[in-house]
Amino acid sequence: MLEHGGRLRAAAQQYGIPLADWLDLSTGLAPWPFEFPAVPPSVWQRLPESEDGLAAVAAQRYGAQSVLPVAGAQAAIQLLPQLRSAGSRVGIVSPCYAEHAQAWQRAGHQLLELSDDAVEAALEQLDVLLLVNPNNPTGRVFAPEQLLDWHERLAARGGWLVVDEAFIDATPELSLAAYSQLPGLIVLRSFGKFYGLAGVRLGFVLAEQRLLDQLNERLGPWAVSGPARWIGLACLADEAAHRQQSLRLQQASQRLVTLLAEHGLAAQGGCGLFQWLHTPKAAALQQHFAQRGILLRHFTQPQSLRFGLPASEADWQRLRLALDDLSGSKP
Repeated sequence: MLEHGGRLRAAAQQYGIPLADWLDLSTGLAPWPFEFPAVPPSVWQRLPESEDGLAAVAAQRYGAQSVLPVAGAQAAIQLLPQLRSAGSRVGIVSPCYAEHAQAWQRAGHQLLELSDDAVEAALEQLDVLLLVNPNNPTGRVFAPEQLLDWHERLAARGGWLVVDEAFIDATPELSLAAYSQLPGLIVLRSFGKFYGLAGVRLGFVLAEQRLLDQLNERLGPWAVSGPARWIGLACLADEAAHRQQSLRLQQASQRLVTLLAEHGLAAQGGCGLFQWLHTPKAAALQQHFAQRGILLRHFTQPQSLRFGLPASEADWQRLRLALDDLSGSKP
């Protein structure tokens, strides 16, 4: 299995620091989880029901026509490659979330990793173009107009454009959700990141109904638990909490940019949920912070670090102190 952020227990064991003493900035999650009422006992006692209105509420929230709830976007990432015949030529704009490439490779497709600038020249050779927008971990953004042009050219010959919008909730103006009913356009949305509730394991696929039906057949019955569906309904409908979360994320993300820059670490990219630092010193910097009980996400291709958002003033001060310590060390 690939490595991901949030492996706090492994870090606690490696560095000999108790689990409760860590500040986890490795996951790119909103540090303020949405609040919701207690899940009623009846929800735990019954099998999940797809007629509960979750798909409709999600469609309204995202501005899409057709939505399929899944057990986290990861479930769709693993199954989508099975809906195309093996041997498809799949371009993946890299670096990005590594599970995408692994899923398409496992299904027997031909992978071509592309830089941002290489997409245009390669497009006519592809059956599928996949990208993350905003990208994880670089924060790179593609304009909707550019993506729609690529989709039109792919769809004209039966191709797909797959856009993973896991980190887009704080910037909904970038989303292709409103166009997701078009054949050959597939949009993935994550619930856990913006809502700060990764443990719920909920996500959504936005696409034409025919493709959603095919995917639903692969998923089988009761793919999303009843409690997850209930929590999703409660949070998706909370307009006031959405406005507050978006504002807090924007402010905290900018504060993080400023804090890093004050210590000579200029972020090369990011979004409302994280900032990205591309540096050959990434491994040493990750070690520096880990020794102080602060977990960052280290990437090797390219050498870089992803900083998530601190939740409280105490967390901000702890991060500042660790940054201050850099002046006295040689990472």
